[in-house]
Amino acid sequence: MFQKGFAVYVDAFRGLSKEIWLLSSVMLINRAGTMVLPFLSVYLTQDVGFSLSQAGWIMSCFGGGSILGAYAGGKLVDRIGFYETQFWSLFLSGFIFIALGQVKGFYGLCAMVFLASTVADAFRPANFAAVAAYSHSANRTRAVALLRLAINLGWAVGPAVGGMVAIAYGYEWLFWVDGLTCIAAALFFRAALPKRFLETDEEEETETGIFQGKAHHDKRYLFFLLLALLNAIAFMQLFSTLPVYFKQEVLLDEGQIGRLMAMNGLVIALIEMPLIYVLERRFSATQIITLGTFMIGLTYLLFSGLGTAAWVALAAMLMLTFGEILSLPFIATMAMGFTNKRNRGAYMGLFSVTYSLSHVIAPNLGLQLVAWAGFGTLWYVLFAASAVAAGGFWLLRRREQLQIA
Repeated sequence: MFQKGFAVYVDAFRGLSKEIWLLSSVMLINRAGTMVLPFLSVYLTQDVGFSLSQAGWIMSCFGGGSILGAYAGGKLVDRIGFYETQFWSLFLSGFIFIALGQVKGFYGLCAMVFLASTVADAFRPANFAAVAAYSHSANRTRAVALLRLAINLGWAVGPAVGGMVAIAYGYEWLFWVDGLTCIAAALFFRAALPKRFLETDEEEETETGIFQGKAHHDKRYLFFLLLALLNAIAFMQLFSTLPVYFKQEVLLDEGQIGRLMAMNGLVIALIEMPLIYVLERRFSATQIITLGTFMIGLTYLLFSGLGTAAWVALAAMLMLTFGEILSLPFIATMAMGFTNKRNRGAYMGLFSVTYSLSHVIAPNLGLQLVAWAGFGTLWYVLFAASAVAAGGFWLLRRREQLQIA
């Protein structure tokens, strides 16, 4: 039994290109230093002294910059290629994160957070384009999962260390560590991934987009993006509202919050690849996404129905983690399935804009609704959004079945 399970685990990593492994190494370096975003809402409310409403607006500036960065990143991919876009996004965002830690005023923080996310999120559509170019349809979800593995291994380290750094040395050091690891990731990217490896023409020519016009005219793709947005709004509470909830209601300290969030990354690192390898052979992407999206919604019902005990926070985080595993990598792969080499920058730019838009809506919806009506109301709203999204993905599955028939 153990040998069979180990064989499945090993097989899950086979067949991926050298470039995908190197891109994953870059992501590991970068995300191991991710300390600002997990604690930004707590930093703003507990250290700088802003209200929940003010913190919500600053977090929404992060999302606004993400929208601009994602759109610009898609344009840059089509203009200068995904290699240069990824490098300069990583390199410049490092210096901006360091500068961000020196700003304390409300409007200054709004401006700097907007700038930081604009530059940082230009990376995302370029990274999606690189993954799509150096994988094929049979292993694309696993290629996405390998990058997520690297991200979550880093995520298992970053918040846990960040919590200890914040307690021992103060929040200001989080900005320095985050910035320096961005710069280190950029330099490793330049050294380990020469441009000749990336800007080649290895992609399968048989792959074509489902829709031959412009991305924003593809009605089926736009419906898919709406469902992805609802999924993301519910999931993104992990980075804004949940840390505040854990601090104020569950009464966890920064170190405990960091370890709880690190558990999310560790579970994903351990089981996502083999689980995807098994599931994608038995179920369609839309079936898996539907289940994962619904599980994210059920997470918030746990908070509503079972109270504020620490074990509830642990159980809810585990459910949120499995919901993430079953939805996010398959949603990304599904988005790539709408593209070919000629339209990938536009399509993946729009996909990245969707997730950036969730950075605007999620923290503002979460923190503003909590300030107005309390955490309980928010939990019901998030469950409803997740249930609607799950139903929409199920409808996509039904439409696929009818088209095949």
